[in-house]
Amino acid sequence: MCADDVLVPSFREHGAQLWRGVTPVELLLFWGGDERGSDFSGPREDFPVSIPIGSHAPHAAGAALALKLRGERRAVVCVLGDGATSKGDFYEALNLAGVWELPVVYVINNNQWAISVPRSKQSAARTLAQKAIAGGFDGVQVDGNDVLAVRDAVGRALEHARQGTPGVVECETYRLCDHTTADDATRYRDAAEVSARWKEEPILRLRNYLVAANAWDKQRELATRAECTKEIEEASTAYLEYPPAAPTDMFDYLFETLPAALMPERRAVANEGNADA
Repeated sequence: MCADDVLVPSFREHGAQLWRGVTPVELLLFWGGDERGSDFSGPREDFPVSIPIGSHAPHAAGAALALKLRGERRAVVCVLGDGATSKGDFYEALNLAGVWELPVVYVINNNQWAISVPRSKQSAARTLAQKAIAGGFDGVQVDGNDVLAVRDAVGRALEHARQGTPGVVECETYRLCDHTTADDATRYRDAAEVSARWKEEPILRLRNYLVAANAWDKQRELATRAECTKEIEEASTAYLEYPPAAPTDMFDYLFETLPAALMPERRAVANEGNADA
């Protein structure tokens, strides 16, 4: 992506967000329930994290339409999971992207599991990439555990997108952990299956590749880990010391003009806040 492209993420793209300039403190604020974490100091036009599954796919099409109407040679990247491709939002977004020739790329993180539902029970399509055909454009499938292959595939798709040809890139990977901290994946998949997939883990693969190319070593890795640990510890401290948001923010940033019916509630919350102070 170029710096002025637009990222429309789901809830697993924090690595990409950090790379694009979102700060660790902002991510901690968001997950702490503070929407000020979505007011990015870096990529101002990137979208906030989308929690509902697939609902951000049409948002990405809308952002791409805005870029097209402005005549800007920029593109939108929307990242979602395999489960999201089963939602109507995804198909509607592909339809819009195709018929309007929008500068958007949908990157599918196919980790084979939508919580406890395996890929085989989500869709009868042979690949998720081929769902792009319904939108009237191309989709490609790539080894999602190969960092260089993903970068190349998405880069090519973005080149086409900036010329008005949308795209889909399906990245095949595997979810090695539980879906969430509330999930117990041992209830629906075999431990041997998961164990066999660890040899494909992308960070290990990239490390081995760089070491073989004499571009990485243990000393550099230890230094990088120390640097990252220091940055995260500092961000955690800054987050814990961050002044709390005003309770009235829930009203002030929900509507452009607050409906009359909510004004008494805002006054009540404001008075409670003053009393606490």
